[in-house]
Amino acid sequence: MAAGKAAVSGGLAAFDRFARTFEAGEIIFSEFEPGDAFYLIQEGRVELVKVVGDVEKTLDILQPSEMFGEMAILEDSPRSATAIALDRVQVLEFNRQNFDILMAGNPQIALKLLKTFARRLYDAKRKFMILTLKDPHARIADVFLMLDENQADKKQAASDTREFQTTVEDIAHWAAMNVKDAREIITQFVTKGQLELTKDRIVVKNINEFSRYVTSKRKQLA
Repeated sequence: MAAGKAAVSGGLAAFDRFARTFEAGEIIFSEFEPGDAFYLIQEGRVELVKVVGDVEKTLDILQPSEMFGEMAILEDSPRSATAIALDRVQVLEFNRQNFDILMAGNPQIALKLLKTFARRLYDAKRKFMILTLKDPHARIADVFLMLDENQADKKQAASDTREFQTTVEDIAHWAAMNVKDAREIITQFVTKGQLELTKDRIVVKNINEFSRYVTSKRKQLA
């Protein structure tokens, strides 16, 4: 994955004239405003936040070689989140015009970008599904379901047990919860024998049990 990202970034060297810089704390774009450009991060980190109800939730923290705002190119719709520079951030900014130039002149890079668009669209919708769950236990459980959907090692599929190389801090981030609350819920799952927790990995004893639990909570929302 990292090699693929590096290839995308390196292949865009000719587009340095589209470079922009944002200082730490600067808003790159705001939720609900019109969008006509997307960005590829060259340096620094970008936080994506979204208002859910009356609460501002962190959707993701993006690193160099990742993209954001790409739905402005694919759909004529307002921004679905706010993007904030966490550090001094350098990006390449692509609007519809220079995106067409990129697509025409760099087919290999364009293919990588389109695959990234498709993946990003899925991830954004999947993370929003997690945020819509009001029950915090269901939200944590749904994070594990999301991780299982993205699990590269399908050898575990024959069993209900799933092993994830992740941490409580990561789970809290994806569930848009503070670490203390996430740790408390995960500890409850451990006490019930549903999870096994180590320093750098978490084992879900029965992924189908989590799936049934989250499904029931979604039906209650419906």
